[in-house]
Amino acid sequence: MNATPEPPRAVLSEPDRDHVFAALANGTRREVLCLLRDGGPQPVQRLGEHFAMSRPSLSEHLKVLRQAGLVSERRAGRQRIYRLEAEPLSEVQDWLGPYERFWRAKLAGLGELLDRMPGVPDVPDDPDVPDDEAQ
Repeated sequence: MNATPEPPRAVLSEPDRDHVFAALANGTRREVLCLLRDGGPQPVQRLGEHFAMSRPSLSEHLKVLRQAGLVSERRAGRQRIYRLEAEPLSEVQDWLGPYERFWRAKLAGLGELLDRMPGVPDVPDDPDVPDDEAQ
């Protein structure tokens, strides 16, 4: 089986990584990224329909996302179309990975401790599944 190797990923510099994290720190900008992820490239007018803010305010958020490399912009006539550029997010995931592993290990250890403790009721893995169905 011939697997095509993935091209090497560009590594963000520390200042670029800071721009990405700063951009992600704002809920409006995270929502814009979700809209572009779920709806594909969109004109600024369509994005603006989801927010109770002025066009200049939204444009400022889009500028921050552009500067962080999280969105790109192209002109189509008089419209500006924005597109998600997810590559910087993979570096965020890479950075967060060790923390996720840390907490998974801690929670697994807590679960093992609770399993060994007498008198602690069993809790189903899925809180949406009733106790009688969890077995």
